[in-house]
Amino acid sequence: MSRQIKHGQSHASLLRDVSAVGAPAARSRLDAIVVPAARPASALRDVITLSATLSVPLVILCSRQAQLGQVAHRVEKTFGAQALVVEVDDDYRLPYDAPLTSGLKFKRASADRSSDLSAKRNIGLLLGRMRGWNKILFVDDDISQFNAWDVERLTGYLDRHPVASMVSRYFPDNSVVCHARRLAGFKQDVFVSGAALGVNLKHPGLSFFADIYNEDWFFFARHAAARSLPKIGEVRQAKYPPFADPGRADREEFGDLLAEGLYALFESTPHWSFKEQLAAATRPSHWEDFIDVRLATIEETIGALSRAQLSASPAHYLKMLDAHDSLRVAEKRASSITPELCVDFIVKWQEDEARWQQILRRYPTVLNERDALAELGLSSWTSCGYGKSARHAKLQADLEASGVVG
Repeated sequence: MSRQIKHGQSHASLLRDVSAVGAPAARSRLDAIVVPAARPASALRDVITLSATLSVPLVILCSRQAQLGQVAHRVEKTFGAQALVVEVDDDYRLPYDAPLTSGLKFKRASADRSSDLSAKRNIGLLLGRMRGWNKILFVDDDISQFNAWDVERLTGYLDRHPVASMVSRYFPDNSVVCHARRLAGFKQDVFVSGAALGVNLKHPGLSFFADIYNEDWFFFARHAAARSLPKIGEVRQAKYPPFADPGRADREEFGDLLAEGLYALFESTPHWSFKEQLAAATRPSHWEDFIDVRLATIEETIGALSRAQLSASPAHYLKMLDAHDSLRVAEKRASSITPELCVDFIVKWQEDEARWQQILRRYPTVLNERDALAELGLSSWTSCGYGKSARHAKLQADLEASGVVG
């Protein structure tokens, strides 16, 4: 196959691991920690504590099980905590034309995957830009065990890098297919992700989060391709059963195949420019090769699991059966993905990038909290903090906005 395209066990070569390197002095602090929250308020304990420890305010974007009142109450009970808590309705849409990569055919290829994670992260980017912020840290609501020193070091690296991230090794932040490969006995690494991702909002090439699995890999693709993406420290992701629902593999497969295929291209062409790599990613021949690689990888994993089941304990045997079922679903989905569909996504992703740059220039960068949220069409929100009720904070904001108090 051309350029020795393969499904790698690790993409560590695309990172700059500076975990053991002294931190550069930060010229500015984090302006906010942004949390796309969908789990109950209790899941936010560690990130609220982190924000209080660092004296960095939170922006908590709530939907599904994350209830605005319950989240605000937890913030109010944490000494030193301060937060803007925003409700994001299930039918919320950002106030601009839908990205081309959110088209119906891509949704269908993702098994009608339903997630508001990308939308919330894009809210965080736009809100930060309108507020005139320099640096933010995205933290998912299933992440814990932060090292405050690592967060401060990450903040320092954002003075010189557009993005910097952490890795979740325990519980491994992997797709279903990668979890299955580890279970089958193959070596399987983890990569940095949006689960703990620092962003310099002043960077002129600020990207966006596409509505697809592995949206974070597309967000920092340019920096991974240049091998300039800093990895600083580790966090822990909440444990979950990756094979409990075979539909999870179905919903992940299109995004996983695209991201793995793109990053395999980065690794096989280290001396190419990003423009040259993108040009290669718009050729059907690349995806013909990689789809074959992907299917062979899944089949290899199924075979290894079948052999491992012969000597597995009862508990592991059942887990392997579930993994086998998930892999068959992923295989069926991968078999339905055409090279032309992959090319079309890459082309539209780049068109969306250009449109995103126009969107960023459209919004003012000196808005207050209330006006910025109004621009985004978010009307249900509250500011809250330790010892100060959300109701009191909202009343104070209303009075200030009306000019009654200064």
